[in-house]
Amino acid sequence: MSTFSYPSRLLEDAVEQFAKLPGIGQKTAFRLVFHLLRRPVAEVEAFSQSIERLRKEVKYCQRCNSISDTEVCYVCSDSSRDNTVICVVESIKEVISIEATGQYRGLYHVLGGVISPIDGIGPSDLSLDLLEHRLVQGGIRELILALSPTPEGDTTAFYIYRKFEKFGIIFTTIARGIPIGDEIEYTDTLTLGKSITHRVPFGNGKE
Repeated sequence: MSTFSYPSRLLEDAVEQFAKLPGIGQKTAFRLVFHLLRRPVAEVEAFSQSIERLRKEVKYCQRCNSISDTEVCYVCSDSSRDNTVICVVESIKEVISIEATGQYRGLYHVLGGVISPIDGIGPSDLSLDLLEHRLVQGGIRELILALSPTPEGDTTAFYIYRKFEKFGIIFTTIARGIPIGDEIEYTDTLTLGKSITHRVPFGNGKE
């Protein structure tokens, strides 16, 4: 609860809701709510409706598990993409970051997280069954393990490699132009683009 009294319970409730967002403190939440109070009603209604629709109507691609407006996302539906290469990422944030580089034209697979025992996240919590289904269907020659170079990311990459090496495909990882411990989503576009382009073998490195 707040440490001081608001003149309106409606104002207080709105501030409390905004303050629940990551990185948003009480003061920032108040500024955001006060800004909305000064905007036209129609504009605020459009804002709230977009959030509500996002939560209720958003879909996850049946092929790659990325966030989508349709059953199959725009990347998986694009016939010009290289459908023999899959870039494995943690979340939609990495998809957006990699797409912004303009250096990658393959497909993606969104895990929905990384293995992290301390957070209670194990392999069964990731979309690995869906990834395996794609590999079983055949036609995939390379998996790019584009996971952040953190202990959790490295553990997940190694687990995926050991689980799917039986398919006889090439495993690569993004070049370590990204500092150890950094998150991919915060890496500048130029560095990330070069890391994707100049990826290196992972595991046994067989060609």
